[in-house]
Amino acid sequence: MLVSVQNLHKSFGDLDVLKGIDLSIEKGSVVAVIGPSGSGKTTMLRCLNALEMPNKGTIQFEQDLRISFDKMPSKKEILQLRRKSGMVFQSYNLFPHKTAIQNVMEGPIVVQKKEKAVVQKLAENLLKKVGLEEKMHLYPHQLSGGQQQRVGIARALAIEPELMLFDEPTSALDPEIVGEVLTVIRDLANEGWTMAIVTHELKFAEEVADHIVFIDGGYIVEQGPPAEILKNPKEPRTKQFLNRLLNPS
Repeated sequence: MLVSVQNLHKSFGDLDVLKGIDLSIEKGSVVAVIGPSGSGKTTMLRCLNALEMPNKGTIQFEQDLRISFDKMPSKKEILQLRRKSGMVFQSYNLFPHKTAIQNVMEGPIVVQKKEKAVVQKLAENLLKKVGLEEKMHLYPHQLSGGQQQRVGIARALAIEPELMLFDEPTSALDPEIVGEVLTVIRDLANEGWTMAIVTHELKFAEEVADHIVFIDGGYIVEQGPPAEILKNPKEPRTKQFLNRLLNPS
């Protein structure tokens, strides 16, 4: 088991967004998180690397890191947790004044204090991996949305995380370029990267994920293998959600 989450709670003021999340992520597995808007999917993902600070619960990475949020974790613990995962955002979040390769190099140099020459070679290889070796010296405004998102994936990979987190990585993209980003994620899955992906792309989730988690109202309503959750869900709420998504009319 790579990651174990127990009784995770998160509220914003009087709004309870997560109401006791229990989740396990196996090393080398792909977990797809689905659910309606406002269900807590993105909040759960952001809690996994403390971009949102949980109010309660624990997150454990194998045997080397266990953080309880019943009290405020130390800065050292939060930094350790963030170094475990790489985050790919909906809206790319690239530095506009830095080129593609500079964006990829930023984390390893600034946060991890690695040598520039070593990081540059790593960044070149990662940009090649995502099909952007010819675009590495361009700025974000010179790239398409799909290309910017692929830079974002390379940037997340550059810190060599144990867990990759994707927050609806195709939601801001034009439909015709969604495929180029999904192809990169599919390739990472085939390489054995451990990933948690918030997505509304059910076909992609069915193809790539080992485990589907359906969240609604701050709870995990149902979880299991894709064939079980997407084809034969047990819970009425899961059936209702999938029916509305697959048959919008």
